[in-house]
Amino acid sequence: MQMEQQTEHEEIFVQPRKQYIYCFFKRTFDIILSAVGLVCLAPLFLVLAIWIMVDDFGNPFYSQVRVGKDGRHFRMWKFRSMVKNADALKKKLLELNEVRGAMFKMKEDPRVTKVGRFIRKYSLDELPQLFNVLKGDMSLVGPRPPLPEEVAQYTDYHKQRLLVTPGCTGLWQVTARNEVDFEEMVELDLDYIQRRSLMLDLWILMMTVKIMIKPNGAY
Repeated sequence: MQMEQQTEHEEIFVQPRKQYIYCFFKRTFDIILSAVGLVCLAPLFLVLAIWIMVDDFGNPFYSQVRVGKDGRHFRMWKFRSMVKNADALKKKLLELNEVRGAMFKMKEDPRVTKVGRFIRKYSLDELPQLFNVLKGDMSLVGPRPPLPEEVAQYTDYHKQRLLVTPGCTGLWQVTARNEVDFEEMVELDLDYIQRRSLMLDLWILMMTVKIMIKPNGAY
C-alpha cells in the first residue's frame, strides 16, 4: 500500500546533473579505496568473524537483498549483528518501529547480539560492503540502499533516492543519522544528489571516519 498523502515538499523533484567526469573519478576512487581497504582490513575481518561466531555460533556474514540505482536488486553484505533468525522475528516487532515512514529502526532491538551492539555502534558491521563497492553495486558515498518491501511503500518523490548508486555512507549518516525520521532522511539524500561532488564525497568520508571513532547515535 502506498504511503500517506504526499506533503508539499514532495512536489519538488531533483534534477541530477550529467556529471560524466565526476562519475568516472568517483568510480575510480571507489575501486582503489575499496580494494586497498579490503587488503588492509583483512586481519580485522578475521578477528570480527571469530568474535561473532563465538558470541552466537553461525555464519559471521549476513547478506540481504537491497534496491540499488534505478531499482536494480542486488545482495548487500554485512557482518552479522543479529541472531540467526532475525528476519523471521522482524514481523513480530513491526508495531514497535521507532521511525516514521518506510524503514524499520528500534533502539533496543532484542534481535541484536552483544557483539552486534558493539560493531553497530562503531559501524564495523558495514565493512563487508567494501565487496559491494568493488563489484559496483554500491559506492563509498551515496544514499543507503533500501529493502524491496520499503521501496514498495515509496511515492514517486521517495523513489528519487534510487537515481544514483547507493553508498556505504552518506550525508544522512554523518549529520542526523537515527535522530531524524524517514522523510527527513529522504530530504538529506536528495540534497546530496543535487550537490554531489568529489569534495562533498571527501568531506562525508572524513566525517564517517570521525563518527566511527566517536559514534553519533547508531543502533
